Amino acid sequence: MKLGVIPGDGTGPEVVGEALKVLDATGVAVERVAFHLGAERYLSTGDTLPDDELARLKSMDALLLGAVGDPRVPPGVLERDLLLRIRFELDQYVNLRPVVRYPGVRTLIPSHTEADVNFVVVRENSEGLYTGAGGFHRKGTAHEVAVQESINTRHGVERIVRYAFELASTRRRKLTLVHKTNVLTYAGDLYQRVVNEVGAADYPDVERDYVHVDAACIYFLDQPSRFDVIVTDNMFGDIVTDLGAMIQGGMGIAAGGNINPDGVSMFEPIGGTAPDHTGKGTINPLAAIGAMHMLLNELGETDAAIRVDAGIRFASSKLHSMRAGEMGFTTREVGDLVVEGMPS
Repeated sequence: MKLGVIPGDGTGPEVVGEALKVLDATGVAVERVAFHLGAERYLSTGDTLPDDELARLKSMDALLLGAVGDPRVPPGVLERDLLLRIRFELDQYVNLRPVVRYPGVRTLIPSHTEADVNFVVVRENSEGLYTGAGGFHRKGTAHEVAVQESINTRHGVERIVRYAFELASTRRRKLTLVHKTNVLTYAGDLYQRVVNEVGAADYPDVERDYVHVDAACIYFLDQPSRFDVIVTDNMFGDIVTDLGAMIQGGMGIAAGGNINPDGVSMFEPIGGTAPDHTGKGTINPLAAIGAMHMLLNELGETDAAIRVDAGIRFASSKLHSMRAGEMGFTTREVGDLVVEGMPS
């Protein structure tokens, strides 16, 4: 298998290095292909994602991304021209975010147990407000108008809903639509009808539920055990998944996947480049290792993924904190703990 590796910027190379160390410990044979993409490339060449590099990305079996971003790069450049372009060009229409509380992890809600916080958010990743549709009228004047349109197609909604139902059928058989149907009466109505129709026709054994997005934020804090698989649109998913990260212990433990079930998927830690910690050995690599766990699962390397998960659980029980600089271990030592905790 060919694994495309985008170490990226800031602490990205450090956490990717630990994820690759864990991959080596699984014994799974992969050919690594490095990609020099991110802020440093943009600053030195003006390129973000040339067509030839995009073609190389499409030839991989999976991608591992560290993080990209730099305060010297104007906001939106790397997000739009690199990350969003990869997602759209590779049709990675599923953003998958497990929300799992690992052993020993302290969170903002001490009353939560590991059994309470164990669900998955399936976020639509290619439509909605992130398509870039809209524009300005009379920009820069006192009468300026900014329009940002949310584009939702039956095709796009149905495929993300089916993915979520399939996932729910392998877990606790409950799917919750999170939206705002009382206000967003067009997009919300489309999502609700598709959930009802697909569920009734093809997944009658999966319980269906609906929660307004604002209420979902309350339930994340008050009753997270209510959720098994959440399906939601691009914008709402972007918001609730970061709240999900906080109830599982913070960005240092949160991993995500941008998935094309029939193509090339990309996996990443969620916390960003953390430039203040670059080169200090203080960044938490567990999110990147969690991304490797997801990658192995997606490639069908189930046994290796189970071993990595066991290693993460062992390491999390040893750390003093998930926060960078407060772990009680260096970045490299956390990676070593994961390897130590992996069953042979």
